Amino acid sequence: MTLWRIRATVADRPGFLSVLTASLALRGVNILTVQVHTTEAGAVDDFLVDAPAELTADDLVAAVEKGRGRDCWVARSEAQGLADQPTRALGLATRLVRDPDALGETLRALLNADAVTWRPMPALDGPGYDRGSMRLPDPDGGMFEVVRSAPSFTPAEFARAQALLELAGTVLRRGVEEVTLVLPEGTELVVRPAFSEDLPAVRAMHGRCSARTLHRRYPAAAVRPEGARLQRLLAPQRGVTLLATTDEPSGPSGPDLAGAPDAPPERVVAMANLVAEGPIAQVALLVEDGWQRRGVGGALLRRLVAYATRAGYLALSAYTPVDNVGMLRLLDRLYRPGAVERDGNLLTLTVPLAARGGTVAAVAPPVVPAQLDRTPAAVEAPRA
Repeated sequence: MTLWRIRATVADRPGFLSVLTASLALRGVNILTVQVHTTEAGAVDDFLVDAPAELTADDLVAAVEKGRGRDCWVARSEAQGLADQPTRALGLATRLVRDPDALGETLRALLNADAVTWRPMPALDGPGYDRGSMRLPDPDGGMFEVVRSAPSFTPAEFARAQALLELAGTVLRRGVEEVTLVLPEGTELVVRPAFSEDLPAVRAMHGRCSARTLHRRYPAAAVRPEGARLQRLLAPQRGVTLLATTDEPSGPSGPDLAGAPDAPPERVVAMANLVAEGPIAQVALLVEDGWQRRGVGGALLRRLVAYATRAGYLALSAYTPVDNVGMLRLLDRLYRPGAVERDGNLLTLTVPLAARGGTVAAVAPPVVPAQLDRTPAAVEAPRA
């Protein structure tokens, strides 16, 4: 007996699947597993079968066609194919949690693909699939292109791949390790990834920030972000958001809302966002007024740059008003922007990064205010 995989499209009508299975049974073919993929063209049935050794691929195709199946694909299978699809998918998910860098290999195994290629640019026509290729956004930046000569991809397989990518995005965001940030005067803050449940604490921080601070972070917005927009900033689909927090109910900015029954358990004093735009990642910082000029913004920016470099982005961009001297000084001191564009009162600064191949683009002389001062750097220590 020999293991085979058979995939064929059958009319999605009562009794048609039984006609196909009866045709296979007449040739001594034992069906071990079956999966049904619903498509617009009909039900695509995926079988793992045990067939007599004398049967060839052409014999199996003939049996399928006699059982009213069409677009038949047949290939030899190994014993590992006996594992059912849910068990196999869970095993691949476990592998991805243990090794987030294996996303491309995991996609290839999940989809039985011929090749998986990573590209720094997103697909022009967005995520999707056709008969032999699938385009999937990398949660770490860029795009995966999955190629398979046969059989054609189905909506169910595309949904499985997207679920795997969602898991990968969660793993990557949680993989940005939590650290203790020691400020120059000895104060300690915790720097960690942001999650959706941080919304109340982040909203409270926005409420404590002055109008000037909020305008420098959101120069194009008439009001500070609320609701869905703020939620998207906390958990971007492509990128990461970091928070600096303290357990103290009050700080240099004045009293917090700790006395309120629904007060958040910790005080967020700064937020740093990195959101991907193709091969470019946009960064932005918001530091509560009383915590500014103490090294918090610089520490957060360095961690975002490290994340973006590992992810393979080509450059960072920052969008800020010309009077945001703190941001300009910070970028000049740490990274010296390679290009600066001005549009009225707004500046767009670009910082080239090392590519995945290890090369770095040439950096042009920065266009930033001269004679910038130097704020003492904070120190990061691993979080126990």
